Amino acid sequence: MYTELNSILNTTPDSFTQGEFILVSDKHSDASFLIHHFLTFYLRARCKVCFLGLVQSFSHYSAVSQRLGVSLAQAKEKGQLIFFEGLKESLSVLIPQEANITSQAIDFLRDPTVGLRRLYEFVQSSLSSSSDGEKVKDEAEEWGSPVLLVDDLSVLLSLGVSVGDVLDFSHYCQAMVCSQLQGSMVMLVRCDGEEEEDDGDEGSERLLKGLTHQCTLGLHVKGLPTGYCRDIHGQVEVCWRRRQGDGPHTQKKVFQYKVHDKGASFFARGTSSAVL
Repeated sequence: MYTELNSILNTTPDSFTQGEFILVSDKHSDASFLIHHFLTFYLRARCKVCFLGLVQSFSHYSAVSQRLGVSLAQAKEKGQLIFFEGLKESLSVLIPQEANITSQAIDFLRDPTVGLRRLYEFVQSSLSSSSDGEKVKDEAEEWGSPVLLVDDLSVLLSLGVSVGDVLDFSHYCQAMVCSQLQGSMVMLVRCDGEEEEDDGDEGSERLLKGLTHQCTLGLHVKGLPTGYCRDIHGQVEVCWRRRQGDGPHTQKKVFQYKVHDKGASFFARGTSSAVL
């Protein structure tokens, strides 16, 4: 959890906006450090977290979270964290073995026509039906609002899922998590900008545009326009999208950042000691 970023977003684990859809994106950079931030942030806030880990393993996130002062293993044991390990689940479908019992959440790998309905049902059952059962097991543990995290939604495109199906999935998740359950949602999308010409129906750029219209807060990470710098790793554009009486209003601010072993620093453009 990054204190400076919390200050920029005007939020803390004790006081944060519910019903938020946070879109994290990157281009020629790596925004995964923000996913680590939001994971530890919501666990510290005692939220019930469902994490769809589509590109990284549980052990990877556990090691990073440990450095940030949060134990994912402990959160998982307590029932606070439900981690869907997409890599392992996908491998069990692509290389089936009799001993493996695969999840139906990734049925789209077996039959592309089913779309992401089963994955949505997994999220729904993880977040909406768990609270009552947990209170029976342990009266002392009562989790707060539900949170859905997805570490790279755009990887679904490379698995054969259409942009339309991914946008439908995010829309239904937002309606269920943010509106119905008054929880929060964080999704990461990557746009390399090096893919072949799209046919108008596919591509991470189109996915990003669609999700941008759905989100309430966007954090877009990219490299410095001047190139590599040892003391500044890149910049992040923070975009607040709020609906008011006369329509949607957007406010943007750009900050530069540097990632450390146990955190990250954020500062206004041109104020780092490296450029002064």
